[in-house]
Parts: sequence; C-alpha cells; structure tokens
Amino acid sequence: MDYNIFMEINQAFAILSKAGGPHAARIITEKFGTMSRFAVWRAARALRRGVPVAKIVHEKWFYGIPFYTNKHTMDPRPDTETLVESVLRDWGKTPNLRVLDLGTGTGCVAISLIMNLPRAAAIGVDVSRSALRVANKNACNMSLCDSFKAVHGTFTHTNLGGEQFDIIVSNPPYIAHGDSRVNAGAQFDPDVALYADDNGLAAYEEIATRALSWIKRSGRIYLEIGAGMSRSVKSIFTNAGWKFVRADKDLGGKIRVLVFSL
Repeated sequence: MDYNIFMEINQAFAILSKAGGPHAARIITEKFGTMSRFAVWRAARALRRGVPVAKIVHEKWFYGIPFYTNKHTMDPRPDTETLVESVLRDWGKTPNLRVLDLGTGTGCVAISLIMNLPRAAAIGVDVSRSALRVANKNACNMSLCDSFKAVHGTFTHTNLGGEQFDIIVSNPPYIAHGDSRVNAGAQFDPDVALYADDNGLAAYEEIATRALSWIKRSGRIYLEIGAGMSRSVKSIFTNAGWKFVRADKDLGGKIRVLVFSL
C-alpha cells in the first residue's frame, strides 16, 4: 500500500479549516481519522460549496443519539427535539405504547421515543423508499430492528392494517415554495422533506383528516410547525374535529409543537 496517499491529520485539519472553519474540520477529522489526500480534497470542496458537515460525515446527533443521514434524508434539527420532549412530558413513564411517525425521514423522532419510552414500538411512514432504508439502518444500529417498522406511504394513503396508535408524531414538510427564510444548508436536503403546497400547510390539511382514523380515543397527536404557523395549523385541526391541548416552545422561545387530542 502506498501510504503517501494519506495526509497527516494536522495538514488535513488545516486544509479543512480553511475551507469550512475549525469546528467543521474537527468533526470531520475526528470522524474519519487518517484521510487520503483525495478524501480531504473532496471534503474541502464540499465545505466550500456549503454542504453541511452532517452530509459529509453522514452523521448527525439528535437527542443524544448519533443518526446516519445522507442526501435522501433531511438532517435532524435541534428544534425537532422539542417534538420528542413534548411526547415524553405526557407519556414518559407509560409502558407498551404504539407510536406512528408520519414523514419519518432518518427515523430520529420515532427512534428517540422508542429509546426513552418503556417497551414502546413505532411505525415510521415516508413517501421516500430511500429515506425508509436510512430509518431502518438507524433502528438496527440502535438494536431496535424489532421495535421499529418502516412503511412506505403518504400522509393520506398508508397501509397500517387498521391499527390505531397511542401517539402520532409528525415533522412534515411545512416550508412554502419560494420562502426566502430557508437557510443555505437546506438546499442539500430533499425538497420532498421541506416544501409543501398551500403556503406550507398542505401536509397539515392531509394529516388532520386522515389521522382521525389512526389515533386511539385516549391518544394525542404532536406536530412540529414553522414560525408563525400556529394559528393556521390550530385552525386546520380544530376544524377537522381535534381538540387543542397546548403549544410547546423550542429553546429559542418560538412555538414549535402543537398538541391535539380527540
């Protein structure tokens, strides 16, 4: 083997720091260790293009857990941890719960809940078969293959076999097409996970109606929302027959999660 193709870690760190800053360089070099010159060049080029570090190392931590991620999934966001916290606030000590995660992506929400609820099991639904493979990979990486099931489907057409759930969670696409507030890193996430018609409300309209048949009478649904969407989403769900329970704020003080029951 020609070891000359490998680069000293200090040299790699310097090149990556120049391309994307020392924080990004530290994450990449700690993840990969010794890197080939080509790997360093490729990572530096990606950083200069604005590719998020998670997409380069294929890992993003969420709720204290490292999740595999790739171009087919939206990288887990810290704000979405509010969704997990909201569920655990209500159900943290309740055993044998059944969870439905609509738009599961990496599976980070469902898997985090399984790991923090006693003997819970979850079904993750996604329209992207590639995303479902990522979610399955993450579940098995956490030794949760038997507790998590990936199901292909949409918010309106999903084969759940008539099952009803104690908890439904969803971080659906809620960005309006053309919204200028989207950060640069989001351009590397799949559009299907980000954007929705009807000014970003289309997914909520679909879920509000269809999820009525998926929830137990004692169950609750937890929804992540974008900034300024609280009133509109609340109206959609109450008009569909849901009862508003509460709104939970993220660490930035913005309303991030709405909770409803039957």
